[in-house]
Amino acid sequence: MARKTNYTKNGNDYFRVTTSIGRDANGKLIRKEFYGKSKTEAEDKRDEYINNIKNGLNINYKDTILGNLMHTWLFEVVKIKVKPTSFERYEGIYRNYIKESELYSLKLSDLKSLQVQRYYNNLYNNGKSSSSIKSLNKLLNQFLNYAVDEGYILKNPCSGKKIIIPGKKDVKDTEIAIFTDAEIDTLKQALNGHRLKCLILMALGTGLRQGELLALKWSDIDTDLKEVKVEKTIKRVKIIESDGSSRHEVITQAPKSKTSNRIVPIPSTLIPVLKEHEKEQKLEKIKAGPSYLDNNFIFATATGNPLSTKNLFMSYKNLLKKAKIPHKKFHALRHTYATKLFEANVPLKTVQTLLGHSDISITANIYTHVMPKEKISAVEKLNSLFI
Repeated sequence: MARKTNYTKNGNDYFRVTTSIGRDANGKLIRKEFYGKSKTEAEDKRDEYINNIKNGLNINYKDTILGNLMHTWLFEVVKIKVKPTSFERYEGIYRNYIKESELYSLKLSDLKSLQVQRYYNNLYNNGKSSSSIKSLNKLLNQFLNYAVDEGYILKNPCSGKKIIIPGKKDVKDTEIAIFTDAEIDTLKQALNGHRLKCLILMALGTGLRQGELLALKWSDIDTDLKEVKVEKTIKRVKIIESDGSSRHEVITQAPKSKTSNRIVPIPSTLIPVLKEHEKEQKLEKIKAGPSYLDNNFIFATATGNPLSTKNLFMSYKNLLKKAKIPHKKFHALRHTYATKLFEANVPLKTVQTLLGHSDISITANIYTHVMPKEKISAVEKLNSLFI
C-alpha cells in the first residue's frame, strides 16, 4: 500500500504536522513543523517535543548548538560573577578545547556521555594530560548544569560518574624549593642598598604571596602592633571581550580565598626596614614632584605606580644571579617562611592560618615532606617500643 504523505522536500516525500508552541514577544503564534515518514511518526515527534516542553525544556532546545550557548554563557553569565583571573582561565579552556572541537557544533539535545568520553579519550591519546582534561570536564559540567537549569536539556551527560577522565593522575612527590640558611645570609647581604630589600625581606618574614605584597598600602601596616592586614592582591590579567579582542590590565582584587583575608604578625627586626623604606619613598615623592602618583602603595615605582610583576621578576632574577644563588621562583620565599615556622615547631593549624590556606590539608600536603629532620625525630620517639 502506498505510503500517505503530504509534503515533499529535496525530492523526498514526508508527512508533516504543525503545532503551536507559544507566542513571540509581539504576541504572534509560534508554529513548529514536524516531519516523519508517516503520519504516526510525525505525530510522535510532535508529542515528544510538547512533552519535553511541559517537563521544563526551552522551546528552542532542539536547535541549540552547544558551542554557541557555551560562548553566551561564558561572556554573559560567568564573566560578571568570577574574578578576571578565573575568567581568563575558563575562556582559555573554551577556546582551546571547545571552540574548534567536534563538540562545538553538536546540538545540545543530541549530546550523549559517550560522545564526550570519546572526545576526552582522543585528547589523552594525542598527548593532553589528565589534569587538563579534568579542568575541561569541570567547566563543561558547570555549563551543562546551566543548560539543564535553563531548560535546554533534561539531564547533564557529564554529571556524577558518567565520565571517566582518561589516564592516571600523576602523583609526584616534587620537592618544593626553599632557600637554605647560607643562601638567606647571602641574599640579605646582596639586598643591602637594593630597591627590593624591603619587599623580599617582607616575603621572607611574613610569607605573603607576591600579589598580596604588591597590593599592600601603608594603611595596611601597623608598626606598633607589628602586624600587616592582608585584604587585596594585585594581578596582571588578560581582559577578553566576546568578539575575541583582548587587552592586559593590572587589577586589584580580593585575595585567593576568604581565608586569605588575614592579619599576619611582622617580625620585630623588619619594623626598622619598613621605616627606612618609608623614608626613601618620601624622598622619591619629593624628587618626582607633581608627577608622583600617590596611591599609598608600600612597594611602588619611583613615580608611585604599583610595581610591574614582569619588572619585579627581572629584578629578582638578576639579584639572585648577581648573588650567585641558584634561581628559585619568587614563591620560594613563601615556602621558606613556612618551612622555618615548622622547624620552630609552630603547629600546623597556626601555619595554615598565617599562610591563608583555605584547608589545613593544603598546608599539610605541601609541607609535610620538606622537613626530613622532623620526620626522623618523630620516628625516633618510637624507639622505646622495640627495647
